[in-house]
Amino acid sequence: MDVKVLAVLVLLAVAMDVPPSTAKPISLVERCWCRSTLNTVPQRSIRELKFLHTPNCPFQVIAKLKNNREVCINPETKWLQTYLKNAINKVKKSRRRAQ
Repeated sequence: MDVKVLAVLVLLAVAMDVPPSTAKPISLVERCWCRSTLNTVPQRSIRELKFLHTPNCPFQVIAKLKNNREVCINPETKWLQTYLKNAINKVKKSRRRAQ
């Protein structure tokens, strides 16, 4: 048997024996969740808010609506800025009371 054919067969056997990796490709890991954001979302239609901050993406706000749809909200929306300030102040007050 030719040495080149034998080498190819050995490489194929080794490649098939390697366990599959659970790591995601870099392109999927570094992809931002929010590609576009909405400026107007009725506050009463929001069930919950999620805040994401990843190294390669800007601050992202994801709203889960009452109809189970998820949308990205512009973090610079005025009502959202007010909500975040109030939430931060509330946390600060509760920490002062706990000490």
